[in-house]
Amino acid sequence: MTVDDVRKRVEGLRQIAEAEDDEAAHGMEDELYIEVLGAIANGADNPEKLAAEALKTLEIEFSRWYS
Repeated sequence: MTVDDVRKRVEGLRQIAEAEDDEAAHGMEDELYIEVLGAIANGADNPEKLAAEALKTLEIEFSRWYS
């Protein structure tokens, strides 16, 4: 996983949130966090940058809930 991969995922999440699909956006956010944590656990070269990019999802406004 690269920083560019994470940036693309965050942008995709932003687009879903803008389309007002909060449940899908929340699921995408959870999946991203799990994948970033997995990459870090497996020795990613740049864990701080991966985490920092993933946490940018917190700047995207949508309801974080599950049905």
